[in-house]
Amino acid sequence: MNTLLVTATGESTGKTAVAVALGRLAQAQGRRVGYMKPKGTRLQSHVGKTLDRDPMLARELLGTDDEMHEMEPIVYSPTFVRSAMEGREQPDELRERVREGFDAVAAERDFVVVEGGGRLTTGGAVDLTDAEVADLLDAKVVLIADYESPPDVDETLAAARRVGDRLTGVIFNRVSETAYDEVESVVAPFLERRGIPVVGVLPREASLAGVTVDELASELGVEILTDVPTDGVVERFLVGAMSGEEALRFFRRTKDAAVITGGDRTDIHTAALEAPGITCLVVTGGRRPPSAVLGAAAKKGVPVLLSSTDTLSTLERAEDVVRSGRTRDEHTVDVMEGLLTAHADVDALLGGGSDGDSDADADR
Repeated sequence: MNTLLVTATGESTGKTAVAVALGRLAQAQGRRVGYMKPKGTRLQSHVGKTLDRDPMLARELLGTDDEMHEMEPIVYSPTFVRSAMEGREQPDELRERVREGFDAVAAERDFVVVEGGGRLTTGGAVDLTDAEVADLLDAKVVLIADYESPPDVDETLAAARRVGDRLTGVIFNRVSETAYDEVESVVAPFLERRGIPVVGVLPREASLAGVTVDELASELGVEILTDVPTDGVVERFLVGAMSGEEALRFFRRTKDAAVITGGDRTDIHTAALEAPGITCLVVTGGRRPPSAVLGAAAKKGVPVLLSSTDTLSTLERAEDVVRSGRTRDEHTVDVMEGLLTAHADVDALLGGGSDGDSDADADR
């Protein structure tokens, strides 16, 4: 049986899509596939319990029937981490729980994909970083990394060294068109010379970038004040903290953006509605904008969202949503399957039993 752990240099780099897509690609080869995420980090309330969304999606798309406590033996919440720091969680017991969950998921399977939690270092409080989980489960590791500029290589190098000999390779995900040639011609050869295989360079896919206004509103738990379509895409945020005239000049230079500002800033509201690249307006502080603003927004087809929190808190939460990309769903995984097939060494990632492992080791 082959076990592959999918980890990343940072949060929201596409681990879930890569993990589930690799599982489906393995199934297409006739493999019996299992999935687990030992440390649940993307948490939501589900039937009275706090669970990670990712194992639920994986179970649905891979068609498995494993128990959730086996797929996700640890709920890695802030409360859990505090409990660990206070000595109420025992690392040895947690490791045994992870091992038991893995054994259940791996039974009668010949390929198990293990999704890391958050980032490579998540789990350090209980001696269960992704590298330590890989050792525990005797798993190979693929490292997902972002790349925007040369200094990003430092993070990739540090993460690869932390993983050590278990590293199958690095996948650079969401690489922009301007950076793609540099990754292939400079970054990848540099890492290869350091003994770090690059097994994929996936281009940025526009259909997976940003979130729709509807998804943003749902994730933030805000009220939609206008009855207009909410399928527009938001990729970035602008904070209206200048004069209305200055704001309009600024807003006109961007696209696929949401403006976040206080409910009393009617000059900013008006400027946002006049700029063609503004997808939606988010007003904060729980203060509804004047009816004239809402009327103008409805006429122009611009959604207005009402947040009860202050501008800074709303901005921080919204940026987290966009960093996570489009809501994880079957479409996201379908697109990722295509990207991996076209731009990654899928055979090296999936292996092929004991013979496949030997071949992969020989290639490295």
